[in-house]
Amino acid sequence: MSPSGAEIIRQIKSQVQEVDPAEVSEHLGNGIVLVDVRESEEWDRGHLPGAVHVPRSYLESRIEGAAPDRNARVVLYCASGQRSALAAHTLSELLGYANVASMTGGITLWKDRGYKVEVPAVLTPQQKDRYGRHLLLPEIGAEGQAKLLGAKVLLLGAGGLGSPTALYLAAAGVGTLGIVDDDDVDLSNLQRQVIHTTDRIGTPKVESAARAIAELNPDVDVVQYRTRLDASNIMEIIDGYDVIVDGVDNFPTRYLLNDATVRLGIPVVSASILGFDGQLSVFKPHDGPCYRCLYPVPPPAELAPSCGANGVLGVLPGTMGLLQATEVVKLVTGAGEPLVGRLLLYEALGATFTELKVRRDPECPICSRPPEEIGDEEMGVFPDYEAFCAAAG
Repeated sequence: MSPSGAEIIRQIKSQVQEVDPAEVSEHLGNGIVLVDVRESEEWDRGHLPGAVHVPRSYLESRIEGAAPDRNARVVLYCASGQRSALAAHTLSELLGYANVASMTGGITLWKDRGYKVEVPAVLTPQQKDRYGRHLLLPEIGAEGQAKLLGAKVLLLGAGGLGSPTALYLAAAGVGTLGIVDDDDVDLSNLQRQVIHTTDRIGTPKVESAARAIAELNPDVDVVQYRTRLDASNIMEIIDGYDVIVDGVDNFPTRYLLNDATVRLGIPVVSASILGFDGQLSVFKPHDGPCYRCLYPVPPPAELAPSCGANGVLGVLPGTMGLLQATEVVKLVTGAGEPLVGRLLLYEALGATFTELKVRRDPECPICSRPPEEIGDEEMGVFPDYEAFCAAAG
């Protein structure tokens, strides 16, 4: 006589290591990969802090994204401990994971013990449809998408770099996009600034960008700043944003931005373009070097001409802007490894990428100081970087 389903489960559970919720609670955040194998509607009702969602039916195809190291400690849980035991057996016997366990009693026993449960923000049916491809990614999922919807990202410039970055962040569902630009759309912009259109020539760029974003994703709140960023307004404008996207085209503003963001602790995704070359890095205050560590003084003017003087391949800002958008999504969701302490160089003619390490300067005049000593708290006074850059040039 064939064994019953219950007997099969008992046999499998006897072959799987089980851990008590108390042990899981003790080691939360200490190197274990905690995987919830329940279905989406169960996950939405609450899950363990720090867990990643990989439904049992998708385990074989998605677990590698959640736990790429097959030697890592992986603890799985479900509602009562049965599905997680089957999943643990699959991981160890079929997929080669060496250190897998199932949590006894599942989330039911976890709740009974009084341990904390996180309830994610619930997406509307329309949002689940719009962001469905994100929800399939274990590195993002519903929790990451909720983070994107709650994020505030400020773009400095609605030009070549700001255009693709704004469009893709809006498409990704970043809830609030601030845009700073004091310029109007010009015919010469349209070779590369893809957020603008011919019929909007003469329109303020912030207004043109806001119209394009509204047409793409009306759920995104666009905050327009039709002004030029300077020492008198920078602290007021950038305060409260989670990430800043640097698409400016001059060294004085970048140095000023660096001072203000180090002071406020806001990460900056910075890119620059010229001709066929682009570069990209992430300056995350106190986690890595700042912009001043990379450029203690600006290069001579002849080594850093403007795109207006030297020209730029029209698709190059698209390449670099999309890389900027990717780094923003990583910073907001916590997925992957942002380009902190790394400088990525792209050369379009040869289609080559080069990565350079950038170390934090212990003598940096900005990030080596306590944040409260950068600028004047009441007056918002920063060094005169126009004069600083002119003297260096």
